Amino acid sequence: MPLKAVLFDMDGVIVDTEPLHRKAYFKTFDDLGIQVPEGLYTTFTGYSTKKVCETLIEKFGLSQTYEEIAGIKREYFKDFFYNDEHFDLIPGVKNLIEHYYENGITLILASSATMTTINMVFEKFGLEKYFSGKISGADLKESKPHPEVFILAAEMAGESAENCMVIEDSTNGILASHRAGIFCAAYRSPHSKDQDYTLADTVVSDYPELELEKISKYF
Repeated sequence: MPLKAVLFDMDGVIVDTEPLHRKAYFKTFDDLGIQVPEGLYTTFTGYSTKKVCETLIEKFGLSQTYEEIAGIKREYFKDFFYNDEHFDLIPGVKNLIEHYYENGITLILASSATMTTINMVFEKFGLEKYFSGKISGADLKESKPHPEVFILAAEMAGESAENCMVIEDSTNGILASHRAGIFCAAYRSPHSKDQDYTLADTVVSDYPELELEKISKYF
């Protein structure tokens, strides 16, 4: 089947907001007076903010609501987003997005991030015109590794699963794509630690490897 649509995860795929989220979360943990071990923090990869906050409330018996915790974290995140000089697009991703767009591929953003964060990224880096649709964590009943996000993204693109490809970098995202029955290209980011690429259909470390002529053998 020909490739008609590419469903992009955002975090770790288009931008690496992970270091910003990390700084914002650990500042928030300090404010809440809790110690979150590295092992627990790693399990949050791919979770929506709501799910992270609910996990913290449950694990640490916090009295704050999820909205209060999310609010603290959001303020820290915003500060880092606009002021951290190391924050940029992942190398090669803008060229890849333009390449698909120029070749008539429908692009959908399928992310667990909030729509606020998605819009901040799209505005900062001028991505709006390339994408036909955006799905955020708030639009979903289930978090990855549940396939809902990619099933919705394929519907939004107006394509069947076999005409789509997902680009993901996390264990949860790859599993979600696999469960949705959609071809998954895993981007092996230097930033994503301890992620499992076993279920990905192809694994790349460099975005030019996902240009249409290079992946034509799969479609």
